[in-house]
Amino acid sequence: MCLAVTEELLRQRAEHNNCELFSLEEISLHQQEIEKLEYIDKLCRDLKILYLQNNLIPKIENVSKLKKLEYLNLALNNIERIENLEGCEELQKLDLTANFIGELSSIEILKHNIHLRELFLVGNPCTEFEGYRQFVVATLHQLKCLDSKEIERSERIQALQNYRQVEKQIRDQEQVYLVKRAREKEEALKKFQEKQEKKKEKQIKPKPGFDRRWYTDVNNINPDPLEDKENHQQKETEKEYQEWEIDKDDEEDRAFWEEPTPYTPEYRLEAHRHLEEKRRVKENIRGQKMKEKPPRTLITTDGKVLNMNEPKHLDSSLIDVDVQPTYLRVMVKDKVCIFLLLSFKIENSTFHVCCYSFSGKINVKTTSQRTTRAEKLEVDPSKYSFPDVANIIQEKERTGQGPINLQQQKVIDTENSYVDFEDNQDVPPLI
Repeated sequence: MCLAVTEELLRQRAEHNNCELFSLEEISLHQQEIEKLEYIDKLCRDLKILYLQNNLIPKIENVSKLKKLEYLNLALNNIERIENLEGCEELQKLDLTANFIGELSSIEILKHNIHLRELFLVGNPCTEFEGYRQFVVATLHQLKCLDSKEIERSERIQALQNYRQVEKQIRDQEQVYLVKRAREKEEALKKFQEKQEKKKEKQIKPKPGFDRRWYTDVNNINPDPLEDKENHQQKETEKEYQEWEIDKDDEEDRAFWEEPTPYTPEYRLEAHRHLEEKRRVKENIRGQKMKEKPPRTLITTDGKVLNMNEPKHLDSSLIDVDVQPTYLRVMVKDKVCIFLLLSFKIENSTFHVCCYSFSGKINVKTTSQRTTRAEKLEVDPSKYSFPDVANIIQEKERTGQGPINLQQQKVIDTENSYVDFEDNQDVPPLI
């Protein structure tokens, strides 16, 4: 299965840019098990920084239209030659650490990237060639730093003087390497085919204790008294076989990692496939264990009801709760659930009722069977008094401090002061 860059993956990794791709300037696609580059040059034209390290990319492609790209990181991949970078006009830094580049002459394509200042080729087979650094320095005049080491002016002059001789050495070594790579590819293909045949034989081989024939008694007219015992023995045999298979897989896994292999893209890909297969087997075993759950005990033998809770993970952003005096509304994944909060009053006793509605249906649950009619809660003004907001702070009597009393005395005795007062209803109040 070839894992390629998809639009969904790009939008997922562009969360910092609100999942927008047309204005995206930086994206990190490292450790995504990518084996093919696609869609990047079509959807992310404004990219300036692109991280693609630690994947399984065998070829540089579909990035030549990124004219604003300044930094490209392709370290720890399966790249064997440098190509398809002519259109990256603003490229300043290129990291190809720990790849499988053996065609050192392919760096000549980088002459078109006039702004290229830093190049990293550490960990590639081409770095073992005699005259490697001199060839790169003499070929790429615009380069300022190679493998984290600054290029001195004297070093460049010397490399240009010996360029003819160094170029011939590099070409000869490159041809030897290409012949070796062709042989390695043939051996890897042959070994891969042998492993596929062994895997098929392993799948066809029957399990011990099972003759691959089924016997069915439809009407169950001949019950076997030893059936339970045989079933138990069969389960024990299958369990022993599974344990034996696990031990055998562990031995095969140990032998796989202890076997000496050449450092090639094919074996690196094979190691990745092996890890992926082991992970898939473990997930299948874990899934089977999760399916084989013991029967749930809801009520004990003595009739006691047990607490039961089966939680499931749910994103809190999918839940919306609206609390009101008369109802409670809950939205879960765009599904509405309404709880009506009412009260019933019967013979000086109050019974609380919860009515809930889900998808348009209304059900009523009461706490008593004697409920006859529903009454809304009303406020009786004679029994309840509301505070006067205007005069919520009570006025306190205050007396002046010192020899002069600056505050007026509050009149308390009103009966003696207004004995002859008569209220005339025709006179409007003085306000």
